[in-house]
Amino acid sequence: MKQLMWYIAFIALLFIGDRIAGFLLQKQAAESQFRYARLYRGGAVADILLLGNSRGLTFYQPYIEEITGKTTYNLSYNGLPMDAAKCLALDYFDEYEFDHSGDPQLLLLDITMCDRENDELLAGFLTFSQRSKHLDTLIHHKLPKVWWGGQVSWLFRYNNEIFQRALFHKNKSDKDWLLDREIPKSLADQVSKHSYDLEIHPYLIQQLKETVDRARNLGVRVELVISPYFPGFQVNKLDGLKAEVEKTTGITVHDYRSALSDPADFGDFMHPNKKGSKKYMDLLKRDGVVP
Repeated sequence: MKQLMWYIAFIALLFIGDRIAGFLLQKQAAESQFRYARLYRGGAVADILLLGNSRGLTFYQPYIEEITGKTTYNLSYNGLPMDAAKCLALDYFDEYEFDHSGDPQLLLLDITMCDRENDELLAGFLTFSQRSKHLDTLIHHKLPKVWWGGQVSWLFRYNNEIFQRALFHKNKSDKDWLLDREIPKSLADQVSKHSYDLEIHPYLIQQLKETVDRARNLGVRVELVISPYFPGFQVNKLDGLKAEVEKTTGITVHDYRSALSDPADFGDFMHPNKKGSKKYMDLLKRDGVVP
């Protein structure tokens, strides 16, 4: 009996320690300047909402704000799939009221989020799923073992890349999160030997449609884009993705895949650097995609 009591006491101590440590880590994440922390504590209201995977980071916030005079908020993240992006966008729409007194609010979205699912990254959103019924439901549906792990252990919710990024931005803004390098010439010269095989997922395209529909029902103007790729870099099935998105949403996709011709405007084959991003934003401004 005495040994059993020791086991019970030990388990109770582990449980209490897990809850206390989890609470402290949650507090660290919630107080961060990271984009999702600010979203869920009420600091994300803006004129222009930006959404994408790593290519959505090309929506260079400081420069957009400079040339448009509008405030921005970027929910993009490396490898962000459209189903997780939909959750984040719906949370934004649920949280913030839109000002309809002036120009319509804008959702600017890069459609390459429909390329592929990313359940490994989705699991990392356990860090903020307690603040989001949409994320919580998606994780519970797609990753039940991960979801239950977060219920059993609060510490488990913070063993991921999303939480580490929140700590990295604990005391500094992430508006400037963008490649600030030039692609090496040795790599640029090999572009003909490289390509990317895009995937087309009807499930993710439907997630995009539902996001677009929600935004438009709120009176939010929606613009869909394909951001620039390195000149000569082959992206297979991109035309097919574009066609499916246009068919499903009824919205024309602005195609800037070949808009930048200077290799110095890129950090790698798939991402413009800051210099290239500024040129890209100027094109969006010229074409009326951004106000």
